[in-house]
Amino acid sequence: MTHDSFAVKPEVLEEFQKSSGITVKQLASGDAGELTNKLVLTKSNPIGDVAFGVDSTFASRALNEGVFAEYASPEASKGAQRYKADDSNRLQAVDVGDVCLNIDPAKLGGVEPRSYDDLIDPKFKDKLVVENPATSSPGLAFLLGTIAKYGENGWQDYWTKLKANGVKVVSGWEEAYNQEFSATKGDRPIVVSYASSPSAEGGKTKAVLDTCYRQVEYAGVLSGAKNPEDAKKVLDFLLGEKFQAQVAEQMYVYPSREGVALPESWAKDAPLPSSPQSLPADKVKDNREAWVEQWRKLVQG
Repeated sequence: MTHDSFAVKPEVLEEFQKSSGITVKQLASGDAGELTNKLVLTKSNPIGDVAFGVDSTFASRALNEGVFAEYASPEASKGAQRYKADDSNRLQAVDVGDVCLNIDPAKLGGVEPRSYDDLIDPKFKDKLVVENPATSSPGLAFLLGTIAKYGENGWQDYWTKLKANGVKVVSGWEEAYNQEFSATKGDRPIVVSYASSPSAEGGKTKAVLDTCYRQVEYAGVLSGAKNPEDAKKVLDFLLGEKFQAQVAEQMYVYPSREGVALPESWAKDAPLPSSPQSLPADKVKDNREAWVEQWRKLVQG
């Protein structure tokens, strides 16, 4: 099971299937939030053996619900352990990304936002589209970024001002980026996406690096998997050198494995933010549902 944005070079997957004797069937299951919900709802009778795409904003929920089985992949020692969700070895980090604003400079006429504060300026009224944090991983990451920036007592006022300034909310990243963003099909020149997204647009868009929140995507063997030994081999494959080498090109995120070369254009179009926002995992776990409910009342009424 994966989120909808999972991608792998066909020849890389074919080589793994041939060498391992394992047939891999992908079941795309929505955004990371939707994927996590499906994993929780089907945990007593899982519909897959391994899952990729639960990220650091939803990991605590999946772990608390007992969705994943313990497995310490030998490949994790090559870098993935830097981003571990906890000490249980139930989730292994496959890639790292930073959720932040992306802008379409051509549609902004030289007046570009550089911070969270800029988004509530009237000159950016009706220009921002974000994802719903209840259903979308980048949407939740953006909400958490505003909480990290303005504090537990200040973010509500910030979102009240965003709403007054015409922020548009959609269900997930695919809709926000591919339908609403002006660089694709829409009319909104500011969108919540990833720091690496401009690499896919040939430099026509920019990431606002002062609005980034660090996000890690994980994979794990599902508890109750019908093919647990094969699932472990698939997990090893996701952390292995050949899969990791094509992560940037295929999914526009940074590989978790150390020493993997990145496309040359990334140095210019998709630099890794030096100081992204973050919150302690325990704080997110303890407050996520309450924060999302507060957001829902504030923004959606």
